[in-house]
Amino acid sequence: MSTPFTFLLPAELSAKEPPERRGIARDGVRLMTINRNSGEVYHSRFNGISEFLRPGDLLIFNTSRTLPASLQGCERTLDKCIEIRLAQHLSDDSWLALLMCQRGKTFACGLQQGMNLDFGEGLTAKVENRDTHIPRLWKIRFSLAGSQLIDSIYRLGNPIRYEYVSQAWNLDYYQTVYAKEPGSAEMPSAGRAFTWKLLFDLKRQGIETAQIVLHTGLSSYMDDELDALHPASEEEYFISQTAAQKINRTRQEGGRIIAVGTTVVRALESAVDIEGLIQPQHSYTRLHISAKHRLKIVDGLLTGMHEPEASHLDLLTAFLSAEQIRAAYEDAVQRGYLWHEFGDLNLIV
Repeated sequence: MSTPFTFLLPAELSAKEPPERRGIARDGVRLMTINRNSGEVYHSRFNGISEFLRPGDLLIFNTSRTLPASLQGCERTLDKCIEIRLAQHLSDDSWLALLMCQRGKTFACGLQQGMNLDFGEGLTAKVENRDTHIPRLWKIRFSLAGSQLIDSIYRLGNPIRYEYVSQAWNLDYYQTVYAKEPGSAEMPSAGRAFTWKLLFDLKRQGIETAQIVLHTGLSSYMDDELDALHPASEEEYFISQTAAQKINRTRQEGGRIIAVGTTVVRALESAVDIEGLIQPQHSYTRLHISAKHRLKIVDGLLTGMHEPEASHLDLLTAFLSAEQIRAAYEDAVQRGYLWHEFGDLNLIV
């Protein structure tokens, strides 16, 4: 699956720390806004986002809470310890996980079905088999389940960290202020810049909000060839009756549905029926959105700055032409925008 374009992203444009540790307020990051109708591009700060919104708009947030999804597990009989990155909770209560013997290496360490991993504090897991869809992932089954397992993960785990991040930051930096339901392997980062004050200000201006849940998987399988294929992981999502009613009412009244994050786009576009209505549901999606996809429910998108060859660039072409995205991104590089989960943001409306 090819992306619409590639571009040169200098290493210094990777956000190495949270904005708060760069002396910037959470909502003080930069915002690049692209008008879908005129193609005009505006450059501002995120705390001024209301300039581009209007009464009757509905912002849809993903309230999934980030797990400290990196765990250290030891195979006692082999005297071997490995990093486990949780990718996805499956319907049979097992998990898919990336098992790495050392940073960046996934296969060079004799991983095999039947291995027992010990995480400490009474938590163990059995390695069952490789995933048929994404063979870099293994199915594992923990000795605990439900809230007991989640509690153990929060005690024992750390946030997944990539090499561009300067140090191990506390899990709080990987949460949105409105996060509720634990389950994401990595932060649904498009909403990170919202503060409670900004949310209250938007509400006073007549901008409505609704909440859904989609538990995000891994953004990288630590394998360049596999990542380049953009395999769509199957992600769990929940849309409540309250959220569905709000979305459908906004559509009927002529308001705009603006997704806060690509996760929200995927969930909503998976849940819309042939009449253009959102149905409340708990389901899983592998939906890959590209220029061929006709958006049925989402009108706008707030998202991060996506790196070259990222599958998210495919999704952006459902909103804008590849040429518009390329020009805007190249301009953003020249202007020194910052990329990744602690970086700047892009609004498309």
